[in-house]
Amino acid sequence: MRDTRESRLLLVLLVAIAFALITVDIRGGERSPLDGVRHAAASVFGPVERGVASAVDPVGNAVAAVRDSDERHNRISALERENTGLKQRLGSDDRTRARAAELDAMLKTAGRGQYGIKGAQVIAIGAAQGFSWTVTIDAGSRDGIKRDMTVLNGDGLVGRVTTVARDTATVLLANDPKFTVGTRMEKSGELGFANGQGAGVLRVELLNGKAAVRPGDRLVTFGSSRDKPFVPGVPVGEVTRVEPAGGSLTRTLQVRPFVGYSKLDIVGVVVEPPRTDPRDTVLPPKPEAPKPTPTVTVTVTPSASAKPED
Repeated sequence: MRDTRESRLLLVLLVAIAFALITVDIRGGERSPLDGVRHAAASVFGPVERGVASAVDPVGNAVAAVRDSDERHNRISALERENTGLKQRLGSDDRTRARAAELDAMLKTAGRGQYGIKGAQVIAIGAAQGFSWTVTIDAGSRDGIKRDMTVLNGDGLVGRVTTVARDTATVLLANDPKFTVGTRMEKSGELGFANGQGAGVLRVELLNGKAAVRPGDRLVTFGSSRDKPFVPGVPVGEVTRVEPAGGSLTRTLQVRPFVGYSKLDIVGVVVEPPRTDPRDTVLPPKPEAPKPTPTVTVTVTPSASAKPED
C-alpha cells in the first residue's frame, strides 16, 4: 500500500479503535463484552504460541546455560590449573630425585678414586670454538676451573676442559673425533689410546698387538703427566668387539663408553688429583653371572618283594 494521506488517516483511526477496545475490555473485567472475542482469538493463536514457545525455550535454556557456564568454566579452569601444578610438581620432584641420584653416583665415583671435584651442571650444547662434540658447564675460573682438567660423572669419563671463562667453561667430550686419551686395560694393564668416533663407540688402539682381549673387558684412563689433562683410574668403557690382528703391531678394539654423552646433566671437574693411582678401584663391580640351578634326577626301582595284585 502506498503512503498517502488516506492511508495515514486510516492507520490513526485503527489505532484509536484499538485503544478504545482495550479500555472497554479492562473496565469490563470478567464481564467484558470482548471476552468471547478474546477466547476465540486464544483458541486460534494458542497452538501457534505453543509452537513458538517450544522453539524458543531451548534457546532460552541455552542462554541460561551460557550464563551459568561462566561459573562452571571458572571452576574447571581452577581445577585444570591445580592439575597442571600437581603434574609440574610431580615432574619436578621426579627430576629432583633423578639429579640427586646422579650427584650421589658422581660423589661415590670421586670417593673411590680420591678425586677432589667441583660439581657443575651442563647448561648448553656446542660452543663457539667449532668443536663438534662439546658442552658448556656453569662453573668457571672463579670456581677454580682451569684448562685441561678432567671431567667425569657417576658413570665415568666425560671429557676435558678446553676453554674457561669467569662463570662458565667448555668441555670437549670423549666421543669427539679430536679427542684422545691414554687407556689401561683392567687387570692386564695393557696400554692403549682411545679416540672418539662421534657416535656411540670409542676406538682403542692397544700398543701390544698380541694382547689377549675379549668382549666385556673394561678400560680406565692411564693418566697424564702431572695429571693434566687426565687423572688416572677414571672408567672409560667396555670392549664390545676385538678386531682381527692381521699382523699389525697394535690391536684395535671397539669400546662402548660408560657415559651417555647425549644426556649429560650433572658433572664434576677434577680440581685435585688423587695422591696415588686408584688403578681399577673406581670401576663398578661386575654383575655376578647367574648360577645354574642344580637338578636332581630320582629313579624309582620296584622292590623285588613286591607282588603284582591278582
